[in-house]
Amino acid sequence: MEALQGISWGIIAPIFVIQLILLIIALIDLSKINQTNGPKWLWAIIIIFVNILGPIIYFVFGRKQS
Repeated sequence: MEALQGISWGIIAPIFVIQLILLIIALIDLSKINQTNGPKWLWAIIIIFVNILGPIIYFVFGRKQS
C-alpha cells in the first residue's frame, strides 16, 4: 500500500480515462462495422488486452478501408 501513496493521481487519472474512452469507442465501432482486416474476435481481444495501444492499432490497421 505504501507504493500507491507515491503515485501522482493527477497524471494517472486522465490517462486511465482516455484509455477507457478509447476502449469503449473501439468496441462500439467493432460491433457496428461489417468487415475488418482479420477476425472480429481477435480485434476484440487486442482492443481489450493491449491497454492504450490496442484501440489505436484497431483504428489504424483493423478497419477495412472501403
